[in-house]
Amino acid sequence: MTTPNWDNWQFLIGEWVGEGGGVPGQGGGLQVFHLDLQKQVLLRKNHVDFPAIPERPAFSHDDLTVIYPDPSGNMRAVYFDNEGHVTSYTVSATTGTIVMVSDPEPNAPRSRTTFLEGKNGTLINRFELTPPDDPDAFQMYVEGTSKRK
Repeated sequence: MTTPNWDNWQFLIGEWVGEGGGVPGQGGGLQVFHLDLQKQVLLRKNHVDFPAIPERPAFSHDDLTVIYPDPSGNMRAVYFDNEGHVTSYTVSATTGTIVMVSDPEPNAPRSRTTFLEGKNGTLINRFELTPPDDPDAFQMYVEGTSKRK
């Protein structure tokens, strides 16, 4: 069994506390990245609390992402959340940048999640969506910055 090369992922490993803003509103939460299954997968668990605003009550969002090498050695991810979403991603990793782009599905929006190593020990998270009829026109949906816990 060959262990995947996680060198470009090391900046993510650990616990991150942050705040974000975007379409769902301002929120704060915790995300944790850790290697599991004897370093065969990288797990991301995320929890965000969004306070009440005049348009909607407070709510929480939880998700789990499993990042793994497919049989050909390409990196893939599967995302699950408490809203019932399940999304498959192609993943690329370079020093300080991880990009996950969802697989195309007919008449459905695509998503792109980016993790960037920020300055002074910060992590920048970006989540973008496309319109269903233009699968390459990514638009910012939510962005946040986290600090190590």
